[in-house]
Amino acid sequence: MIRELVIISGKGGTGKTSIAASLAVLAKRPLVADCDVDAADLHLLLAPQVRESHTFKSGRLAVVRGEDCTGCGKCMDLCRYGAVGRVVTAPGDAVYFVDPNGCEGCGVCVRFCPAGAIDFPERVCGRWMISDTRVGPMVHARLGIAAENSGKLVSLVRREAARLAVEEDRNLVIVDGPPGVGCPVIASLTGAHRALLVAEPTVSGEHDLKRALELTAHFGIRSHVAVNKWDLNPDMTRRIEAAALEAGAVPAGRIRYDDGVTRAQIAGLTPVEAETQCAADIVEVWNTLDLKP
Repeated sequence: MIRELVIISGKGGTGKTSIAASLAVLAKRPLVADCDVDAADLHLLLAPQVRESHTFKSGRLAVVRGEDCTGCGKCMDLCRYGAVGRVVTAPGDAVYFVDPNGCEGCGVCVRFCPAGAIDFPERVCGRWMISDTRVGPMVHARLGIAAENSGKLVSLVRREAARLAVEEDRNLVIVDGPPGVGCPVIASLTGAHRALLVAEPTVSGEHDLKRALELTAHFGIRSHVAVNKWDLNPDMTRRIEAAALEAGAVPAGRIRYDDGVTRAQIAGLTPVEAETQCAADIVEVWNTLDLKP
């Protein structure tokens, strides 16, 4: 059976990616997936060598054929998103165009253009890749600038990771999920075997962790909570662990503050590879998760 551990956090900047990469190093023959497609950074630690690269298309984009546009302006009148612009070509004449960053792909202008001068191709939103790393295969992606549908891209990354895990006989997929509780997080969690929530001992960290725990509880996912940099605020750490227990989650351990992590990141290494002081804490978290084959 393929097990899937998804590492998430209620907010950004908790150290989620460093911990996810460290767990991938500690695991035996894992497959890694970076589902933080809006701001992917797992590649900075695992230095993937791209094996395959594919275009990700989702939604549609209206495109005016300038040579066929009669300049009637109906598209501009109908567009509720202000995505249609106008270029004056001569006194009394104009052609219209669609700003790709403003177009929502609703298709109204395409449907009602009297001249049929608007095409409606699929929108290219980014790329997804299969790569080789020192810990094993990695499926990751990059969403395009101002592109949407990150939830669909996350689902694609997870689907390809599951397929590749079967193909290469790897029974553990470690997913670096996005922060927050929005659509990409939901797409990362749905149907997962286990979730590890990384929190920081701050007021905002406590608040956002509670929202993330509500989300994992909604999907019935067994959840663990690890507090990173716990020694900066021991009282808040105890509050967070108590809240985790109350929500039905299991405390997975505490990871101390360690400025050696920054030096490891600069060197392109995970904290456990660089033998930082907090490496032993991360190993303890891994042992608590008990995901060994």
